[in-house]
Amino acid sequence: MNDIFSLAGKTALVAGASRGLGLAIAQQIADAGAHTILAARSLDKLEAHVKDLTAKGLSASAVRLDVADSKSIDAALAGLGDIDILLNVAGMNIRKRFQDYTRQDYDTMLQNNLTGLVELTQKVGAKMIARGAGGKVIFIGSLVNSLGMPYLSIYAITKGALANLSKVLAAEWGKYNIQVNTIAPGFILTDLNRSMWQDPKMNAWRLGNGANPNFGNPQDVAALATFLSGRGANYITGQMIAVDGGHSSTTIWPFEP
Repeated sequence: MNDIFSLAGKTALVAGASRGLGLAIAQQIADAGAHTILAARSLDKLEAHVKDLTAKGLSASAVRLDVADSKSIDAALAGLGDIDILLNVAGMNIRKRFQDYTRQDYDTMLQNNLTGLVELTQKVGAKMIARGAGGKVIFIGSLVNSLGMPYLSIYAITKGALANLSKVLAAEWGKYNIQVNTIAPGFILTDLNRSMWQDPKMNAWRLGNGANPNFGNPQDVAALATFLSGRGANYITGQMIAVDGGHSSTTIWPFEP
């Protein structure tokens, strides 16, 4: 039981590992003992991260992957061996009023957040099934999986689709000992959203909502991703698990008894 959280002997592919959540997940997965393949469009950044990981004695490699490009997906997978763990972190966001989204906005977000990840998961999952040794698939969802929030309509379409896909794949692939889950992060502070929270109104609103008033950090999400990737999560599948400080399940009011 001492090594129940170990990923030694496993190979993990982290799609979207160049920064933020994806990088934190890749770092913790590698630290847990897996050979970790960092994948994203920015190969130079990935190689620098791999150098840092290997300098610590961890096992890691990099591959260029653009989930919006089918040829890139095929080229990336062609050079890889067996994959035990697939972590789908890649994604983007464009915040607008629903009526202001263009068809290009819509197509770009669906290709990056949904269509490409579906294709990647199909191909990696098919190899897992053919190999017959089980596996783990983890999607990154969002608070919008639980709450309707303005100016995130297209993003919500993609994240909702991934959460529901994970449930269906959990049912479909359970007989192959493949567990599929979704992590729904809340207000995780990263370089991509830091400027938004510098608005005093936004910060005041956040402080009044949810059991934990603090920001989360990428390591909070990475910890759950690492657990779901290992033996300790063998009986957990088809779930959407929030890492949001209670924001989607609690609210704070000024009443005091």
